[in-house]
Formats: sequence, C-alpha cells, structure tokens
Amino acid sequence: MREKQNNWQRIEAVIKWANMTTNYFARYIGLARGENLYQIKRGNNGISLDVADRIVAKFPQIDKLWRLTGEGQMFADARVRGAQIPFYDVDVEREIAGVVRLSADGYLVAPPAGECDLAMVYAGRAMGSLVPPGTVVLLKAVEREAIIPGEEYVVICRKIVTLRIVRSAAKGKYRLVAGNREDFDDIVVDADEIVAVYKVKGKLIVNS
Repeated sequence: MREKQNNWQRIEAVIKWANMTTNYFARYIGLARGENLYQIKRGNNGISLDVADRIVAKFPQIDKLWRLTGEGQMFADARVRGAQIPFYDVDVEREIAGVVRLSADGYLVAPPAGECDLAMVYAGRAMGSLVPPGTVVLLKAVEREAIIPGEEYVVICRKIVTLRIVRSAAKGKYRLVAGNREDFDDIVVDADEIVAVYKVKGKLIVNS
C-alpha cells in the first residue's frame, strides 16, 4: 500500500516509537554525535552496518533487515509486528487519498482492533458524538463490495472524501449518513464514483 521508507524515515520511525529526540537517540545507541544521524537525514550517508547493529542492540524488537534495507516490517517479533499500525498525525478526510506520499509519524499498538493498515485523525464534525473531532481512527482498506451497511467507513470518491456511516440507497448507489443528522445532510453517491474505501476498525477517542 505504501512506498518503502527511505533511510531517514526508517530511523525516524524508530526514534518516534522510542519517544526520544534525535540527539538523545544518538547518544543512547552509542554514537558520539547526533551529526551521524543528521548526515543520513540529509541524504549524504546511508545506514551503515555499525549503526544498524547499534540500533538492534538497544532495540532488539527492531528487525535488522528492515533497518538496513526497508524490506519486511519494522518489528522482528511477529506478536509485536502484527499489532503495529502506522499513525499519521493528519486529518484523514484531507490526507488519506495521498497517503502513499506520507511517512508515518509513529506506530500504534491496538490488538483489539485486529489487522489495520493505518491510523489517522478525524477532524470533522459530521459524525457528532460517534466520532468526535480529534479521534484517532484505525482503518483497513476493503473492497467496495465488502461494505456492510450501517458500518462506519472513510469513503474516497472522485469529488469528496468523507467519514460516514454507509447505507444502501437505490440500485448502484450508496447513502453516506452523518452521525449528526441535525446539522449534516446525507450524501448519495454512485458506486462507480467510489475510488477507495477504508473500514473504521477502531477509534481512540481523546478526552479533552
């Protein structure tokens, strides 16, 4: 689904997962200066075997092959790897159509959600209390034919992208229903207008 991350994006993913600054991360893995990592960020250097070994020594959860080449997945342990969800700290309705051009801001662990492709932030108001603004939605790409009426989906159409409850309408059409129906009208779209669909597998609602 996503393009393979470059050298810096892979290091950045580990730094964010470890909740460290770049300089602290460099010291933590035993590098004398953070400049070693900034050279990778600038594209001047690749990830050396020494740097990869240092990272894996401190973070054995990280897969060494992924660290060096980007092949495979970030986590070596399948029990951990399966629960990792790339998180993009952006508005899902604005950015999901171009997700292949983004790099993850971090990774979430949410075993109850099952298999998910990504997580983004819902910033809209149409879903009301069902999905309050600021909710992190856990998403799984599905085929249009797999839509279950009454469930929540992010629907990417040629002209709109929206998170709504999807219901059947007339033949060959879908009705996209807001959670807040007092303030937001239903949207009816032709099935042929739908480019992609993501099922909402879980929601992380942040209390303000």
